[in-house]
Amino acid sequence: MLYRLGADGLVLLHLLFIVFVLLGGLLVLKWRGALWWHLPAMCWGIAVEFLHLPCPLTDWENDLRQAAGMAGYAGGFVEHYVWPIIYPAGLTPGIQWVLGGVVVLVNAVIYLWLFVSAWRR
Repeated sequence: MLYRLGADGLVLLHLLFIVFVLLGGLLVLKWRGALWWHLPAMCWGIAVEFLHLPCPLTDWENDLRQAAGMAGYAGGFVEHYVWPIIYPAGLTPGIQWVLGGVVVLVNAVIYLWLFVSAWRR
């Protein structure tokens, strides 16, 4: 039971990390110190999408599920609702490039605005 809870918690953490990669620049607008957390997270997210790198959280999730005696992700709320957001069906390298581009575009706009507003002060 603890392994399954750990795996479910890790999926939620994974989702929060993805949201942070995409929108963490907005935190930088409020708290400048978040820059040092967001920039490496954003670079990792972009690298995973563009270079098709495996995410270590995925392996950890699968290891925990196997330790819990589970073969797949069928079952509870996390598997049914959160999992498809992180790993949508039909994810192709082309779609990953688009997703990576969205991360770059959203954060480029946020950081450009941040730097322009700091420069004007």
